[in-house]
Amino acid sequence: MSSQEQSAGASKLWGGRFDRPPNELFYQFQRSFSFDRRLLFYELAVDRAWARAIQSAGILSAAELERTLGALDAIAQRVAAEPGWLDASPAEDVHHFVEMALVETVGSLGFKLHTGRSRNELVATDFRLFVKDSSRAMAYCIVGLAKALADLAERMMGVPMPGMTHLQHAQPLLLSHFLLAHAEAFLRDLERLANARHAADACPLGSGALGGSPFPLDRMALARELEFARITPNSLDAVADRDFALDYLYALSGFASHLSHLAEDFVLFASQEFGFLILPDEYSTGSSLMPQKKNPDAWELLRGKTGRLTGALISLLVTLKGLPSSYARDLQEDKEPVFAAHDQAIAMAQIAAGAVAATKFNEDRLRQAAGDPALLATEAAHYLVRRGLPFRQAHEIVGQVVREAERAGESWAAMPIPKLKTFSPLFEDDLHAALTVSAALESRDVPGGTAPRRVREELAEYRKRLSEWEART
Repeated sequence: MSSQEQSAGASKLWGGRFDRPPNELFYQFQRSFSFDRRLLFYELAVDRAWARAIQSAGILSAAELERTLGALDAIAQRVAAEPGWLDASPAEDVHHFVEMALVETVGSLGFKLHTGRSRNELVATDFRLFVKDSSRAMAYCIVGLAKALADLAERMMGVPMPGMTHLQHAQPLLLSHFLLAHAEAFLRDLERLANARHAADACPLGSGALGGSPFPLDRMALARELEFARITPNSLDAVADRDFALDYLYALSGFASHLSHLAEDFVLFASQEFGFLILPDEYSTGSSLMPQKKNPDAWELLRGKTGRLTGALISLLVTLKGLPSSYARDLQEDKEPVFAAHDQAIAMAQIAAGAVAATKFNEDRLRQAAGDPALLATEAAHYLVRRGLPFRQAHEIVGQVVREAERAGESWAAMPIPKLKTFSPLFEDDLHAALTVSAALESRDVPGGTAPRRVREELAEYRKRLSEWEART
């Protein structure tokens, strides 16, 4: 098709006011069909609902409605059968594509469908439908990842590990407690996705370009047919609102951040310095030079791709900043960041779920590291507290014991009781029975704590909440 024919096709939407066709370079620059074609099947669903609405309003006859609906169905069938049809189209955007295809099929009747509506409300409706469906698909993938973490926590139940703050040994934990800490974050991501889905669940159809439709449309009927929970209350706000897209990107960015956090821990744990984690072959790569290497590339890539999702959120925030009321063409830039972030997030969740399911831990190394006497210093302070000493004084005394042991080049936990008594007369022979990993774990017997029975309770409760989320997706 020539550039003149392309411009003529474009003018069917808005060209009557102009003497000259658009500059060809500008026309290509402002086209969005290359990416908004992704909304085509939402557009067709919206068009079917609109055709029924304007037939009820007296714009289309029953026969015209039947012909229009048949033509829309034929467009969907042809797109499915001939993907190249989209590639060859000179359409300005997805709305233009459908109108051109309709006119090609039913002649001038195809122009009637746009009666009383604007592309401003159309794209807002299509985009909301996309976010609703995409948030469900994303939630399904996150549920799969959360299940994989819960299964891993169950397999590792009873295995201790060194808990750390500031990457320094702190207190003993159960490995399952550590894994469930990451799993909890993904349930919060499901909450954010549900919030984004709720924000998108309002139908803008009937808003017109900004002031509403001049025809007696049943907006609630339109919303019900498209499975929206409600209609937008203000036509001016409806055509400009992209908060639902921001909410979705925020949910995806939060998920990516949580996944990056998990990835960082697993990358560290797989290093020889830690030796806690055994990388699965199917989610690792080797070195082109060093034959002994097994690299945690899956986790490093998951960590690295977080920047893309965060960047998508920032991109849309910057686009929306300072726009005047109502629709502005800047809003054409809203979809590509969302599409790209959605695709990346789906892939990330699927890869992470597979990598978690295939991961194994070095239990011997974990138990050895959990037995580091430094992890039990707090237990010694608590021992003194149980004998009546204020905690701050107990903290000071145990710190002195540890410092003295370091100077002597010995383990403070093996220091004989007579020597410990020089620091506090409250130390007795039963101290060493309290300075064990199992005793330290058992002592954290509060809801949410790392005591074995509490972690088993937590896992059972987690699976219950996860099953509720799964039912909602």
